[in-house]
Amino acid sequence: MEIAPKSPAGSEKSPQCRELLSSTTGSTLCSSSRSESVWTSSSRSSWHIYHKPVIVLSVGAATFLFGIVITSLSCITENNKVYKMCGPAFLSLGLMLLVCGLVWIPIIRKKQKQRQKSQILQSIRSFFFNR
Repeated sequence: MEIAPKSPAGSEKSPQCRELLSSTTGSTLCSSSRSESVWTSSSRSSWHIYHKPVIVLSVGAATFLFGIVITSLSCITENNKVYKMCGPAFLSLGLMLLVCGLVWIPIIRKKQKQRQKSQILQSIRSFFFNR
């Protein structure tokens, strides 16, 4: 039988846990969240913003083209079932990645426009969310 792990005693807690417990406000909880990057106003380059969708888009396009080549090879050769099975698989995978990359870019643009709102709205939001 398995023995359940013991819960740590008060003196064995990590420094982060002690910091969260000793805090009088919830600001330390929000400081480590992923939503913190929404409120920072540091300017970033276009490549830094769009590199993930561009990579997904290019991998999807390459996979889609590879699927076209494999599917065309299945039409040329007659008795090869591997081409007939792999061609449509690469086509669908490439098309899926291509569409995901194309949809991801407008979503990032919309988020960028939301970040460019006035400082008053950002300070009001940070006031309410950091409580």
